[in-house]
Amino acid sequence: MKYVDEYRNPAVVQHYVSAISQLNPHPWTMMEICGGQTHAILKYGLDALVPSNITLIHGPGCPVCVTPAEKIDQAISLAAQPHIILCSFGDMLRVPGSPDKGDLLSVKAMGADVRILYSPLDALKIAQANPDKEVVFFAVGFETTAPATAMTVYQASQQKLSNFSLLVSHVRVPPAMEVILSAPNCQVQGFLAAGHVCTVMGYLEYEAIAAQYQIPIIVTGFEPVDILRGLYHCIRQLEVGEATVENHYPRSVRKQGNTAAQSLLQKVFEIVPQTWRGIGEIPASGLGLKPEFAAFDVHSKGLLPPVAPVQVMPNDCISGLILQGIRKPPECAAFGTRCTPQHPLGAPMVSSEGACAAYYRYRAASAVAPL
Repeated sequence: MKYVDEYRNPAVVQHYVSAISQLNPHPWTMMEICGGQTHAILKYGLDALVPSNITLIHGPGCPVCVTPAEKIDQAISLAAQPHIILCSFGDMLRVPGSPDKGDLLSVKAMGADVRILYSPLDALKIAQANPDKEVVFFAVGFETTAPATAMTVYQASQQKLSNFSLLVSHVRVPPAMEVILSAPNCQVQGFLAAGHVCTVMGYLEYEAIAAQYQIPIIVTGFEPVDILRGLYHCIRQLEVGEATVENHYPRSVRKQGNTAAQSLLQKVFEIVPQTWRGIGEIPASGLGLKPEFAAFDVHSKGLLPPVAPVQVMPNDCISGLILQGIRKPPECAAFGTRCTPQHPLGAPMVSSEGACAAYYRYRAASAVAPL
């Protein structure tokens, strides 16, 4: 398949493995942004192909994983109301909220009308087909999925749909990168940036981050050749003391990004503070509906009772440290024993892009968690 097979070509993979080794690199620690990249690294064993003094750590690159518990609690509260149809992506159904609330799958099992969608635009069809119900779309994701949500809101406005609303939990990547880099215990010396986010937003915003923190940022994709190419160029920069942004995903990414998608985002959303699960509130890291679209916000419709902020996690779950790249999943005492995809303690074990799920799927047999 074009644009897949050639990026899994063993000969090209070996070329970049050899090129990295020929750099004779010093010890460096790099973080990939996206959970899709994390899964590719573990699935194809890319971390084992590079020199042992190159450390790959995993960032908060899964929007499902960083959705705060209080948002999950709000979604559960909405779904429990008999006049509401709650819609979201499939991964969201098993993400735990606060310990006494459970998850959306459990409330669905109790009879709530919770539906899995592949596109937020499908929620408009459900709203049109159920005029006596309020249809709420639980909107999550990075800048990658936000344009589709914005288009859905825009079309709902054009169609004057009064029974459609959003619970918004969209997050922006660059502010989270800055929080990680400004932490006193930061280990990150280079970033692999997520190609799908940059496809939408471009990478102009990353240039200021690279300059301020003197760190290379390499835009790359999700296949083995993409990731190894990105690692090569990141290590090359570190070895010669450079700190710039390079685009090594040109088949999808342009410097300016998708300006039409950005225009739609600016029309519908404004930048707001956002709480990230396991990290806390990050200024300017979220998207909220603009006042002119407030009629589609569940908060403005009075559909939600007050929900107290909650960040309580099981005592033996270190998902917050994992999401910040401070620890790796096998370092958690519960990994693979009390915490599995069937019985997850934290969000990174739930999501298909979560770091814990990736380690469990591809490394559970060899990973030994401390007891």
